Amino acid sequence: MRVPQMLPWVGDEEYQALRSCFEEAWITEGPKSDEFLRRLLELTGSRYGVFAPNGTLALYLALKAVGIGPGDEVLVPDTTFVASANAVEMVGATPVFVEVKRGCFHIDIASCERFCGPCTRAVMPVHLWGTAVEMDDVTAFAKQRDLVVVEDAAQALDVRYRGKHAGSFGQVSAFSFFADKTITTAEGGMVVTDDEQTYRRLLFLRNQGRLNRGSFVHPEVGYNFRITDMQAAVGLVQLGKLDEIKRRKARILEWYKNGLDGLPQVEFFRPPLRAEWIPFRMPLLCENAFDLMDHLKRHEVEPRSWFFPLHAQPGFVQLTRKQLSGAVPEDTFANAIYAYDHGVCLPTFPQLSKAQVDHVCKTIRAYYDAA
Repeated sequence: MRVPQMLPWVGDEEYQALRSCFEEAWITEGPKSDEFLRRLLELTGSRYGVFAPNGTLALYLALKAVGIGPGDEVLVPDTTFVASANAVEMVGATPVFVEVKRGCFHIDIASCERFCGPCTRAVMPVHLWGTAVEMDDVTAFAKQRDLVVVEDAAQALDVRYRGKHAGSFGQVSAFSFFADKTITTAEGGMVVTDDEQTYRRLLFLRNQGRLNRGSFVHPEVGYNFRITDMQAAVGLVQLGKLDEIKRRKARILEWYKNGLDGLPQVEFFRPPLRAEWIPFRMPLLCENAFDLMDHLKRHEVEPRSWFFPLHAQPGFVQLTRKQLSGAVPEDTFANAIYAYDHGVCLPTFPQLSKAQVDHVCKTIRAYYDAA
């Protein structure tokens, strides 16, 4: 039985929505994009928002709009997808990697305190694995240090912490609609803010330095960061599926918990207290994680590891050595290293069947029984 890591839940309904764009002869950013944005702002509770071509460029726009640039440093958790750090580098600033907390593996404020310096301008909490960071600690730290909070909420659409939507705590935040996210437009991203000045800056940045299309007077330097109504049409259909996506993912989580119950070699990821969770992956911490993943692959199950620690990424090694003035002490990023060494992401997507989950769980049990 083959079990892929993920499959986007798209079908005839999305196809018909795409067809309507051709029938209406509006394929660039237009009325469907306007409607999609309006509904997303209602969902997140944000006052303002703009689209971006993808989540990485949404983060870039977010950082750029709040004035982060050359000479600035941004605190970035060591456990996250590399795009979080790449976006900082794209605006000319320097990512400074900080440790994550054991359990939820989200940004550790104690480590932020350690690495916060005179050039630190922002902190970037990442709402990892489809749940939310404990933002009370982050916002208190940022306020004390006079830092901008730029939230990476790429994996956290419709997720709340203490009743408030992830991405609505800081000055600006970014979401992603890549194929593996809760809802997808294939590629695509969104930046939201409650700050009118930041919003105005976003409008100039994403639309060639002007507020409106059709004008050839460009008051500022800007770029083309628009999406298309074809993407928005798919996104609107996906929004209509959102409640069902959440129900299915919650059911799949219970299937996995029941199927792996009592297995001492396996520990489930634990979201923070008071944070909702729509599993982006099914993250586990396992003994002999990489050997287990090889075993799963041999039985036609496609696992993923957790994110490789940013401080050890080949492209950032020299930056890390500069940050730490030499060699990296083993305990500096112990939790991030532990997460990668023990992390296994099992498949979870709305179409995943009970039979497929049972096959995954039986394959894991068979591995440890034979060990």
